[in-house]
Amino acid sequence: MKNKLQKFYAITDRKKYSSFEDTVKKLLDKGIRMFQIREKDLPTGELYRFTEKFLKLTEGYNVHIFINDRVDIALMFSLDGVHLPENSFDVEVVKSNFPQLIVGKSCHSLECAKKAEENGADYVIFSPIFKVEGKGKPQGIEKLKEVVNLLNIPVYALGGINKNNIEKVLKTGVYGIAGIRTFLD
Repeated sequence: MKNKLQKFYAITDRKKYSSFEDTVKKLLDKGIRMFQIREKDLPTGELYRFTEKFLKLTEGYNVHIFINDRVDIALMFSLDGVHLPENSFDVEVVKSNFPQLIVGKSCHSLECAKKAEENGADYVIFSPIFKVEGKGKPQGIEKLKEVVNLLNIPVYALGGINKNNIEKVLKTGVYGIAGIRTFLD
């Protein structure tokens, strides 16, 4: 499983890109090989078609693809896994019913991260590390270090990470960096 988890984890948000296809191509050209399809506003049929289009865009690149909160679509397309928001159902529900899926969990507290690990999460995304408009109080580097040191599963950092602070984040011992715009600079 761990060999499917990459250091850099791109999260899609088509609304933030001038051209979705060009952005995905740019990320692939930069070597990004792990993606989360996170188009929360799309109705089921449109999300299905979006996923189909995304798979065609990434064909031949040996990418690992996860989808946000949609086990059904992960199964339909044989994706690598599903990523659960903090307020979604428990990780163990997915792991016990679909053990072939890699399951990640978004966490905004140490308690959530510990519970996710106890429930069988394969990784957590801890956020926001730095200030991000509309995303609540930043966790900061020290809290990130605490989470990394207490968990035995990979921890990804997300939120406000850019070329000016990425080294500081990596020095915490995180498994990797997740981001929507992080890799576009």
